[in-house]
Amino acid sequence: MSKPYFVKFEVSKDLANAAYEAVRVAKQSGKVRKGTNETTKAIERGISKLVVIAEDVEPPEVVAHLPILCEERNASYIFVPSKQQLGMSLGIDVGSAAATIVEAGEAQHIVEQVVNSIAGLKTAKKE
Repeated sequence: MSKPYFVKFEVSKDLANAAYEAVRVAKQSGKVRKGTNETTKAIERGISKLVVIAEDVEPPEVVAHLPILCEERNASYIFVPSKQQLGMSLGIDVGSAAATIVEAGEAQHIVEQVVNSIAGLKTAKKE
């Protein structure tokens, strides 16, 4: 299946798993916001450390504005394949289209790794 139109760069399975892990650890020791609305507000307020966007969202328009908003606000963002797995990382029984880490807590080193990897992916894509 092809990627949705809002996906700006390809993310490896390892990097996606690191993002899930960062969300899980930050949920326990820091602060996360779940859902598209909460995520949008956090980006607009400039408090997002890492925005995680699911690729399998129907309709895609639900999250299509997030990458654009992140670019405008210089917030780091990553795409993950499954909203169900994102929901599980957040500790909820339903899928989540988007989430953001506001305070990383013990996940700080994972968040930094993911952010640096994303920066590398974006610069490689521009060349």
